[in-house]
Amino acid sequence: MTRTDLQELSRVRRLEARVLLDAGLPAGAYYLLGYSVECAIKACIAKATNRHEFPDFRRVRKSYSHNLEQLIGVAGLQRDLETATRSNRALAINWAVVKDWSEHRRYEASISMQLARDLYSACTSRVNGVLPWLRQRW
Repeated sequence: MTRTDLQELSRVRRLEARVLLDAGLPAGAYYLLGYSVECAIKACIAKATNRHEFPDFRRVRKSYSHNLEQLIGVAGLQRDLETATRSNRALAINWAVVKDWSEHRRYEASISMQLARDLYSACTSRVNGVLPWLRQRW
């Protein structure tokens, strides 16, 4: 999988989530939004991987995670995110919503429309959304 593949998957999962929200299916939308963010972070990890580099085993293992906070660290974005969230309260609030996403919630059919909408907004807000912030770095 390439960086471009991950970027495209991030876009597609976000679009799929919008369709599901519009159809009144919040659980699926919530699930896919998290994967959209995960793919965006993994595109950042791919960008930071040098061609012909033999990657560090620990970094590789940590890259195969669904934990968004851990992936931010693997991507080398922790300091940038901390700096950005200190100076941008809206981004800080959005990251607080997004970081709590878990792939384990895929088994929850009871995710509310409000929770899914909140995650969608936190991910996609043009000015302070997590996905636009990540796209500037991928």
